[in-house]
Amino acid sequence: MMDLGRLRALHAVAVHGSVGGAAAALGFTPSAVSQQITKLERETRTVLLERQGRGVVLTDAARELAATAQQVLALVEQAEVTLEEQRGQAVGRLLLAAFATGARGLLPGALADLRARCPELDVRLLESDPYLAAELVARGEVDLALVQDWPTVPLPVQEGLSRLDLGDDPVDLLLRVEHPLAALAVVPVARLCGQRWISVPPGNICHDWLVRTMREAGEEPDVVYQVGEFETQIALIAAGLGVGLVPRLGRGALPPGVVARPVAPEPTRRVFALWRTQASRRPAITEALAAMRARWALLGG
Repeated sequence: MMDLGRLRALHAVAVHGSVGGAAAALGFTPSAVSQQITKLERETRTVLLERQGRGVVLTDAARELAATAQQVLALVEQAEVTLEEQRGQAVGRLLLAAFATGARGLLPGALADLRARCPELDVRLLESDPYLAAELVARGEVDLALVQDWPTVPLPVQEGLSRLDLGDDPVDLLLRVEHPLAALAVVPVARLCGQRWISVPPGNICHDWLVRTMREAGEEPDVVYQVGEFETQIALIAAGLGVGLVPRLGRGALPPGVVARPVAPEPTRRVFALWRTQASRRPAITEALAAMRARWALLGG
C-alpha cells in the first residue's frame, strides 16, 4: 500500500509547483519532501519527478497520482472530522495560513488562547498572501485561512468554502510630518494624486487596491518602491522617500517624524476566515474561529 504521507508530499508538489514550495506548506525541509517522493517512486516503480533546468516537473503518471491523492486526502479529512467530532475535543494538527499583518496583529494572542484551551491541538502557521491562502484552503493544503480583501477588490472564494467575517481594518495615509498633506486632519482621495508611492509589489491584493483607487481618482499611481513588508514601507516613509497607505492591524508604533492621517472616503480592509464547509463540525475549526473572534473583539474590532 502507498504511504499516506508520501501521497501528501506528492500532492503538495503538484499544488505548489516545486519541492521548495511543498516543503514550506508542509512544514518540512525540501530534502525531507524529496526523500518522500523518492520512496514513493520506489513503491510505485514509477518516475514521478523529472529535472527541468534548476527545478523539477511532474511526469504524466505523477499528475494522475496527485489527482488521486487529492481524493484520498479528502476522504481522510472526512474521517478525521468525524472522529474528532465524536471525541468532542480539538486534537490532531491544524494548518493555518494568514496574511502578514493578521499573523502579527491578531494571531499571537489568538493562538496563545487556543493552545491554553486545546493543549492537544498541534497548530502550524504559514504566512501567505490572501490569493494563495484561499486556494490552499480550497485544495485541502491548509485547514483554515485568515485573509483580507477590499470592498472594491473582493477576494475570489471558491465553492465549498465557508467564511467568518471578523470586521474591518481601517487604512491610514502615512507620511513625514513636514509633508504638505500632513497639515490636513483628513486627506481627500483626490489630494493623493501626484505622490511617490511606497507599496507592496504587483500581484498582492493591497497593490491591486491602490492601483484601482488611484485610477478611479484619475491617475496611474507612481509606485517607486515595491516592498512586501509594511514595516519596511514605514522605514522608507520615515526616510522621506514617499508616502504609503498602511492598515492599522499589526502596525505598531510609528517612528519619530512619521504621522498617520485618515483618508476620505475611508479605505478599509475586510478581515475574515475561510475553511472547507465539510470541516465545519470539526472542533479544531470551531475553537480556532472562536479564538480569532474573541481576540478581534479585544483589539476593538
